[in-house]
Amino acid sequence: MSLDSILSAPFLAPANCHAQTVTEVEHFTDRLFRFRMTRPASFRFRSGEFVMIGLPNAEKPVFRAYSIASPSWDDTLEFYSIKVPDGPLTEHLQNVKIGDTVLMRKKPTGTLVLDALLPGKRLYMMSTGTGIAPFASLIRDPETYEKFEQVVVLHGCREKPELAYGEELVAQTLADPLVGELAQGRLHHYTCLTRESHPRQMRITQALEQGYVSRDLGMPPLDPTDDRVMICGSIDMLRDCRAMCEATGMTEGSNSAPGIFVVERAFVD
Repeated sequence: MSLDSILSAPFLAPANCHAQTVTEVEHFTDRLFRFRMTRPASFRFRSGEFVMIGLPNAEKPVFRAYSIASPSWDDTLEFYSIKVPDGPLTEHLQNVKIGDTVLMRKKPTGTLVLDALLPGKRLYMMSTGTGIAPFASLIRDPETYEKFEQVVVLHGCREKPELAYGEELVAQTLADPLVGELAQGRLHHYTCLTRESHPRQMRITQALEQGYVSRDLGMPPLDPTDDRVMICGSIDMLRDCRAMCEATGMTEGSNSAPGIFVVERAFVD
């Protein structure tokens, strides 16, 4: 039986999983794509959390952690993924089509949630690659704007086409009837590229440490008194951003003990 016929065939999900139907697929580059699928009526999550997803293509399906890119109020679930040619899951997941079945574990979790941060004035969301996915959820959640005066999405990529998802996301958020008015003048999208000519051809850590972000956005340097930080991206980026935060005197938070910055270690781009 072909993979296409397996993914599109009726499927009885295991007791600890939901079997959901793909409703939308968009490919941005040969490395990046997003898809939407139906949401179980009983599924609840906090914006910024991740969940384990897989495909019904084996007796023991492979599951991987994926941030839910849609906000908690959305009636569908969105995911943003990298394509790994020999990845146990992504080599197949990148080929899903509308109508295919995707498996999802029933319990969401994660540290990139508003509850893990102490109150503050500005929220910096630092991301590279597909690490922007949890922030796609959070910037579309009204609660984010209730808790913070300014929201800054920092997104570092290699080449310009890889910025398309974030650019599309921010434009849609500003035009959204639910959160658009809240986000106007308060949501900032700051991008950097490392392998292609760009006004900011640098890593996001450089942009912060060398003062470009403060200068360009008219904001003070990172300060543990007013600023809160969420970090999601590659292993190197997580390490560097965490060190930068700690150097300013910021303390790491968690669901059980809110702090000044939080890091998602469940996956890397």
